[in-house]
Amino acid sequence: MSSPVRFRLGIAYDGTHFNGWAKQPGLRTVQGVLEEAVATLFRKSPVHPSFSVAGRTDSGVHATGQVAHVDLERAHVAALESTRLAQSTGRKADELLRDRLNGILGSYTDVIITSCDHAPEGFDARFSASWRRYEFRIADALAVKDPLQRHRTVWYGPELDVELMALACQGMLGLGDFAAYCKARDGATTIRTLQEFSWRRDADGVVIATLQADAFCHSMVRSLMGAAVAVSEGRLTSDRLAALLHERRRSGEVAVLPARGLTLLEVAYPADSDVAARADQTRARREAAELAEDASNR
Repeated sequence: MSSPVRFRLGIAYDGTHFNGWAKQPGLRTVQGVLEEAVATLFRKSPVHPSFSVAGRTDSGVHATGQVAHVDLERAHVAALESTRLAQSTGRKADELLRDRLNGILGSYTDVIITSCDHAPEGFDARFSASWRRYEFRIADALAVKDPLQRHRTVWYGPELDVELMALACQGMLGLGDFAAYCKARDGATTIRTLQEFSWRRDADGVVIATLQADAFCHSMVRSLMGAAVAVSEGRLTSDRLAALLHERRRSGEVAVLPARGLTLLEVAYPADSDVAARADQTRARREAAELAEDASNR
């Protein structure tokens, strides 16, 4: 049997009416909608696709730069390229797959395929990634509260001290155990490298935080946001924010801010020739970290 063909897809979605990325029985999710679209496209020769993704976003979280991969049998690729449209225009399978899926998703859809190409050898959307970048938007007392932006912005009453939050968050950068800021998942490590945690106001006064890390664990970004807001409110000190990195369990001092303010902006990858090595390296590092955590918890 011939090996499947892997495609790399860029995806954007409004997370408002999705129950997160991951497929769940009886719930509308981004993965579920996309896999149904692929099944519809190849309904004459049934296919059971499975999307793997760079960032498994939670319910209500948005994305403009999500990345996933999906494997298709060569017969399905050939079926795409043998259509009348492909024959008359010379368009390739990756472009056809993008356009056909977007057609199935509809002209007023809340999820869209922004790009599609043949994945390089060894590419894995999750494990080949070098880093992920998120943005969180808060409209405080100084900001314009735009009803048209309410689905992607958290409205917050008091004025936030952006300079104080920015200073406090600098002490969290680097390699650390973010267990205090994560919801535990069995077998998952909470060791991450936080590369950026910056703050600014846009032209409308909206407070925008940008966070970048090699990876984020469950609810980590929204918990970090809650901790930073607590510093502005005076409920936590800057020193306490950093000290929580030495605790090995989730902290009750940290609130999780609403999902609607969070958007996955970008996922970065090494050069195509290096994606396989990066995936192997990430898997090995995660396994080593998880084994070390298991040993320390015995």
